[in-house]
Amino acid sequence: MLVSSNLFKKSSKSRKVRCEICANYCKIADGSYGICKQHKNINGELFDESFGVVSSLNADPIEKKPLYHFLPGTLTYSVGGFGCNMGCLHCQNYMISQEFDKISDKFNILPETIVENAINQGCKSIAWTYNEPTIHLPFNKKTSLLAKRKNLKIVYVSNGYMSDQSLSEILNFVDAFNIDLKSMSQNFYKKICKADLNIVLDNLKRIYDADKHLEITNLLINGYNDLTEEITKLANFIADNLGCDIPLHFSRAFPYYKLNDISPTAEDKLFEAKRIADDCGLEYVYIGNLDCDANTYCPDCGEILLKRNNYSTEVLNNDKKCIKCGKELNIRF
Repeated sequence: MLVSSNLFKKSSKSRKVRCEICANYCKIADGSYGICKQHKNINGELFDESFGVVSSLNADPIEKKPLYHFLPGTLTYSVGGFGCNMGCLHCQNYMISQEFDKISDKFNILPETIVENAINQGCKSIAWTYNEPTIHLPFNKKTSLLAKRKNLKIVYVSNGYMSDQSLSEILNFVDAFNIDLKSMSQNFYKKICKADLNIVLDNLKRIYDADKHLEITNLLINGYNDLTEEITKLANFIADNLGCDIPLHFSRAFPYYKLNDISPTAEDKLFEAKRIADDCGLEYVYIGNLDCDANTYCPDCGEILLKRNNYSTEVLNNDKKCIKCGKELNIRF
């Protein structure tokens, strides 16, 4: 499918095009692909060869995204594609994001079918997830606009590496984001992810300022992004620029892809990260990929608001205020 003309620019001197879907702003020669390997320059026009092509479809608890404060206890219809605009050495889904050309089990689906499937399976939302959704903007947008007519909410599970132009479009149809803030080190982003930290931080601010529901995940990797100073810097960035009520998920990393020589994140490091974030004033801090307390408590009085057992959630307080002390809560039911 031809990409909308406002998301690419032609060169006046050659057949190169500048893709403006993500923050890489790839300059693509005729017959070649951008970094994500989904958009191809054909005779000076940019085509999205991934339109309608998906890798996976599942009805998931929304807590798996992870989103703990958005439509808790409901199902979301998860849709994944192929490719990515980053090159993370520790990618947990590298089979579909980095080495998808070795996989043959891809299939096509219509936007209308995705919406119908979501409704038939009792989902309250559609989540663009598993791989980076930004690179599939034309398909996601068309599907999402159809879904919203059926009162479905839209979720983006993303690395936050959108271009200015695409984020403006995305903010028009997405209701909730979980952004993977991988590190507060520019060096980490450049060497491990092949990306620019500052773009992610700026996009987080834009998402927050647009009053979208926002949660953040930080995958802690032994020896790479787990220093006390860096965790403190991350928590302070959230508190100072986004708000102390933004949920933060510290997730346990396992050896995978090109970082297969690491050990699983030490459990005490995860609990230490949570303690640091708590001390920085963050009100909702969770630990992922580890069997531990995942309940949501009122930041003021400690009342249990949401009780979780694995991905099963019991809503004990379905008001925007704590029924015990009246504290305003960042939970969207």
